[in-house]
Amino acid sequence: MSSSEIKPRTILITGCSSGFGLLTAARLAAAGHRVYATMRNPDKQAPLISEVNRRGGEVAVLRLDVTDPTTIDAALQTIAQEAGNLDVLVNNAGYGIGGAFEDLSEEDIREQFETNFFGVQNVTRAAIPLMRQQTGAKIINMSSVQGFYATPGFGAYSATKWALEAFSESLRYELSIFGIDVLLIRPGTFRTKIFDENVRYAKNFFNTSSPYYELSQHVKKLVEDHVARSKNDPEDVAKHVEMLINVKNPPFRSIPDRGGRFMYRLRRFLPFRVFYGMVYGQIFKGYRSES
Repeated sequence: MSSSEIKPRTILITGCSSGFGLLTAARLAAAGHRVYATMRNPDKQAPLISEVNRRGGEVAVLRLDVTDPTTIDAALQTIAQEAGNLDVLVNNAGYGIGGAFEDLSEEDIREQFETNFFGVQNVTRAAIPLMRQQTGAKIINMSSVQGFYATPGFGAYSATKWALEAFSESLRYELSIFGIDVLLIRPGTFRTKIFDENVRYAKNFFNTSSPYYELSQHVKKLVEDHVARSKNDPEDVAKHVEMLINVKNPPFRSIPDRGGRFMYRLRRFLPFRVFYGMVYGQIFKGYRSES
């Protein structure tokens, strides 16, 4: 499909100060769409604007904190006044917190859910009335391969993505009566600093007196090595979002990278005991516990 055949759409994307959100906003703007790129702190928009200028196109940057209903309502009001409609919502904002369950405080876990899960619900709830005004609207939620299998040290993050998967599936049924499609993207591991920008660690993660200290450092090194070896280009996620927007009947769940698709097939078709043993063996290879 050539760019001349693509209908320009009004698109709202959360979490655009870096990573997938930044690349997606720049790519869609270059394709001629009306892009509202949002972020918690618009003072951090320089990298986005630089990328948009490099590719061509325009974006409107709005302040939007997915945990702050006031900023959400203000952003949606601006879009309603300026564009009059909203064709696509990309719920991209999120982060991961590392730490064994016992090392995570209740506050750590609640904050993880406030952004990754309730934040998506907050923005979606505010956007739906505007999206109902036309047919063919789409809501694209950024999940993860950790939305269908979990690993030690990132259980809280996985829990938010599993919750997001269930919410999206239910919402897909509900909004179908209005012609609104709900879609999930499950990215795997991608190179560059996207990982560093979107991962935080529990306070006790680096506490040498924690009974999980050795395991936590082991898992951290495994993940960092995996990210460093990844051949996945983050631009592929932006391309994937663009594809989902443009095609008529996109799949509900999709994975933009080969490694993620491979893990999905293993998780789906292998007995859990076999899959668990395989992942366990990879994670704990070389690990020495002092317990």
